[in-house]
Amino acid sequence: MPDKPSQIDFEDQKIINNKELSLFEALIPVIILMTLLAYNIFFVESQEWFGAYTNQIILLIGGAIAAAVGFFNKTTFKTMMAEVWENLKSIFVPVLILFLVGALAGTWLVSGVIPAMVYYGLQVLSPEIFLPASVIISAIISIATGSSWTTSATVGIALVGIGTALGIEPGMIAGAVISGAYFGDKMSPLSDTTNLAPAMAGTDLFTHIKYMGITTVPTVIITLVVFGIISANIDTTGSSDTGFILETIDTYFNITPWLFLVPVAVVGLILLKTKPLAALVSGVILAIIFAFIFQPKLINSITESPVETITTSVLTDINITISEDTYRQALSESDIESINSDEGRLENLFTDNDLKGIYTKEDLQNFFATQYSQPEIINTKVENLDKLITIKRLKKLFSSTGMNGMLWTIYLILCAMVFGGIMDGIGALARITKSLLAIASSVFGLFGSTVASCLGLNIVASDQYLAIVIPGKMFKQAYEDKGLAPENLSRTLEDSGTVTSVLIPWNTCGAYQSGVLGVGVGEYFIYAIFNWLSPITTLIFAALNLKIKMIKDK
Repeated sequence: MPDKPSQIDFEDQKIINNKELSLFEALIPVIILMTLLAYNIFFVESQEWFGAYTNQIILLIGGAIAAAVGFFNKTTFKTMMAEVWENLKSIFVPVLILFLVGALAGTWLVSGVIPAMVYYGLQVLSPEIFLPASVIISAIISIATGSSWTTSATVGIALVGIGTALGIEPGMIAGAVISGAYFGDKMSPLSDTTNLAPAMAGTDLFTHIKYMGITTVPTVIITLVVFGIISANIDTTGSSDTGFILETIDTYFNITPWLFLVPVAVVGLILLKTKPLAALVSGVILAIIFAFIFQPKLINSITESPVETITTSVLTDINITISEDTYRQALSESDIESINSDEGRLENLFTDNDLKGIYTKEDLQNFFATQYSQPEIINTKVENLDKLITIKRLKKLFSSTGMNGMLWTIYLILCAMVFGGIMDGIGALARITKSLLAIASSVFGLFGSTVASCLGLNIVASDQYLAIVIPGKMFKQAYEDKGLAPENLSRTLEDSGTVTSVLIPWNTCGAYQSGVLGVGVGEYFIYAIFNWLSPITTLIFAALNLKIKMIKDK
């Protein structure tokens, strides 16, 4: 997380309680919001019901409905807007960080930093160990920096590039990076959420970290085992030989170990407790300087994309044909059935993730359809098909939308803060949390209600800090009444509030990680094993009464 992402004094923050509001009324905006989002995901083609910013508009619609509920229950417009303003103020620094991360990605690409990471990473990491190695690398950086955001913006981007070049699904890579990054974020004394949770619960930092390890360590071990199994059985597409990729990178970039000084400097500055904004700005400036020093040819021909040049050169060398077996291998199993139809041969190529988007239909017609219909010359070099697939990966690696590419994510966060602010302003968040607290009659019920409250607030308030602060304040007395030590609450807040925020597309964390890594939340959700397993682990420990510390034991 950023050093100080919120300007709100969390311990003094007022939780608005509207006695006029019923639970049903509090849930109306949530139900409508979730219904619209689900409809958009499952029934709207390309998920663009209202254009590119459909999710943002749905969040604003949810906010308008919440405001209507508030007006009905005598909440003033001024009160709602005050909470919206507090929410918007709280994301000022994260928005600046997102812009800088966009600039960082662009300058690190042009300077050769990311290509260098990929170039050397491909020679060290293999598909068989890549995913568990990504978890470990991300965890180390996150523990050292106390920031999952910094981890994703540095090694996370590089690991996605390396893994993509190896033919591993981006969702798997992002899931591994996020799992490791959030493990480190939770266990680092430098992390803001790791300091916030014990402050809300009423315990000290290092007692909290030690007690949190009871559920966190088994969870990360399970995560590593699962990723180890996936890596051992991974089925990559295209050539397993990385020689063509290394040769291509080496052709268009001046690769040298000196380029690693840029990311090392950024991480070093953060370890020295430099403000993240200053560290990222330094990373951008250093990358620009290194671009002029190490990539003068690329700078001189900046208008020509290396990918387009590579693509053109391969296309001119493609006057060959592909045997039927090779052609079948280029397609997924589900596509093979229609390979015998003339239309199927061509259309299936456009459903293949590795080839879609590189060539026009006419290019593919000339290359595949025409040549494929001449059996007498079906006798070819198989390597060229692997090159086509590799081009797709390099195209993604060598592309960066820079700061402009972060605008969609920033708009999503802003709209989510509007919705969350209005929900807080009308007293809906407090009403929902109180209802969960009311059903917590047993110790397990109390843990379960805390988990549900944190998850719900990550969805409704769209901010992990509120998902820690509100349940922390409202459940604190209940834990004391049942004789539970405060570290039980602080651990549960982290196990369910901190780590699940990244699983919600419109939450600040989900939007950030998706935007930085270039992988949608839906793609990495199932692979963010540590994140969705953590609340399950804490509930299992509560159900079995394992390591549940009582006040009398202290």
